Amino acid sequence: MILHGLRGLIVSIQPEAASVLNTPETVALLARCAVANGAAGVRIEGAARISAVRRVVEVPIVGLIKREYLGFAPYITPTEDEVEAVAAAGAEIVAFDATARARPHGHDVAALIAAIHARGALAMADCATGADARAAAAAGADIVSTTLCGYTDATRGHALPALDVLREAVATGVFAILEGGVADPSQVNAAFADGASAVVVGTALTGLDARIRAFGGIPARQKSAPENRSPRTV
Repeated sequence: MILHGLRGLIVSIQPEAASVLNTPETVALLARCAVANGAAGVRIEGAARISAVRRVVEVPIVGLIKREYLGFAPYITPTEDEVEAVAAAGAEIVAFDATARARPHGHDVAALIAAIHARGALAMADCATGADARAAAAAGADIVSTTLCGYTDATRGHALPALDVLREAVATGVFAILEGGVADPSQVNAAFADGASAVVVGTALTGLDARIRAFGGIPARQKSAPENRSPRTV
């Protein structure tokens, strides 16, 4: 039933870390806006933000926690600790890095899928290649997505959105999602024409900081003390 309700547009609401929008209350408000305008689900990062969104929307939440571990490339829900936190916060679906790269504690894709299922949630495999999608599907993932195409060493520079990877994901027979680099409605339509069950759109809809900088030609934010004020010392 959850996957049936998830078909359509999923809005990813992940403000930049330093953004004034990056509070649980604001993310929850943006989630309400997304749902009010027809989103079938939302993708939310961080336990506090997931909990806040869970209190105000009834659509499925794709939850994740981004956490870096020294010496390991995967950072999207990389261990069972993050799986536990995401599920406890109220997400029905846990997204995780499903690439073949080594991850902390020796967990592999199958182990993370088992951990997600043990907590009563569905497993969304964030993949970079068709091979990742096939391996995740074989390991029991409920959803396979193109999320990480273009963001791994092996796929850097790949044209986005990765419709070719989506087609390989669709061929697994598992609920397949196009995510990454979706910038306009025509690309959403192309994804559904290629068999996508859902499409995730993030920056194009909710990346307000980046969009304002793009329109204004403003470089990435530099941390500095406000004008006419002394830097805080504590």
